[in-house]
Amino acid sequence: MTANTPPAPSVHRRALITWLAVYPTITVALGLLGPATAHLPLLLRTLILTAIVVPTAAYAFIPALMKANTALSRLPR
Repeated sequence: MTANTPPAPSVHRRALITWLAVYPTITVALGLLGPATAHLPLLLRTLILTAIVVPTAAYAFIPALMKANTALSRLPR
């Protein structure tokens, strides 16, 4: 770790960041896909939902929230 690298957030903060990325993503995806996939078996609906939510959260929202966390952590107290 260099002098400019902030410490990694705690496991509790990472869990919160993950939840903040996943919950709204699942909510929006279910709202959009729910009616179109309602006739499908549960396992297939879950597969479709997770195929969309996991990459979206992992590659877009979690990194953005981690950057925001770093910026907020650097603010003077």
